[in-house]
Amino acid sequence: MQKLIEEHFGSDGWSQRQDVCDAVEQTIAGLDCGDLRVASPPSEPGGNWTVNVWVKQAVLMYFKIAVMTEMDSGALRWFDKIPVKTSHAADGVRAVPPATVRRGAYVEPGAILMPSYVNIGARVGQGTMVDTWATVGSCAQVGRDVHLSGGVGLGGVLEPASSAPVIIEDGAFIGSRCIVVEGVRVEREAVLGANVVLTASTPIIDVTGENELVHRGRVPPRSVVIPGVRNKTFPAGDYQLPCALIIGRRKESTDRKTSLNQSLREFGVQA
Repeated sequence: MQKLIEEHFGSDGWSQRQDVCDAVEQTIAGLDCGDLRVASPPSEPGGNWTVNVWVKQAVLMYFKIAVMTEMDSGALRWFDKIPVKTSHAADGVRAVPPATVRRGAYVEPGAILMPSYVNIGARVGQGTMVDTWATVGSCAQVGRDVHLSGGVGLGGVLEPASSAPVIIEDGAFIGSRCIVVEGVRVEREAVLGANVVLTASTPIIDVTGENELVHRGRVPPRSVVIPGVRNKTFPAGDYQLPCALIIGRRKESTDRKTSLNQSLREFGVQA
């Protein structure tokens, strides 16, 4: 599958070749059942994730060969190329109406989906709660025992195929109305307070020491993060631009739930 997809991605006429179309379909089926994923976690904590570029290429190719069709649920009707999954009971996933998981996404047994949306290529881990109106965008990788609070938006990252997806690692807590996009990585057991917005260029500033330490594109493990602003001078005057502030760490001495509650109390972080 990988060889065929890599060889023909971006070429002309590939959709007329049955072997290539079969490779694309098999890749999507592998994503759908969890045998494949668009990004593989590091073998050791703190290591780099590996983007499986050919798998993302297959997702993009799938849009070309998938056929538009009418879909319905009672009185509701849609017209789209990619069906939604209906196997939640067999998959061991609690899905509260109208939670939606598109084909090519994988939700591990034991996850809970409140009315929410999980797009193609995404993966949601065991024990994770995807709360009301949260969105898990294309190819986003959400670990185990994560809580995505109400209204959280994890951006989809499909193009270019080599770009990293949004990654939320095990045990993280993402507060209400947070936005995480452009391949930002929130590392294990980090806490984002309500309304934190993280893009690839957002300064994530550790203010716990005497001197600030600025990160971009990643939140270090067990960090407690709140929204912030910083001054910037422009020709027209001084303005405040958004940033994120690391104001502390979850304590190793407590379990995840206790540590989370203590973090929210100690640092006054809204969830």
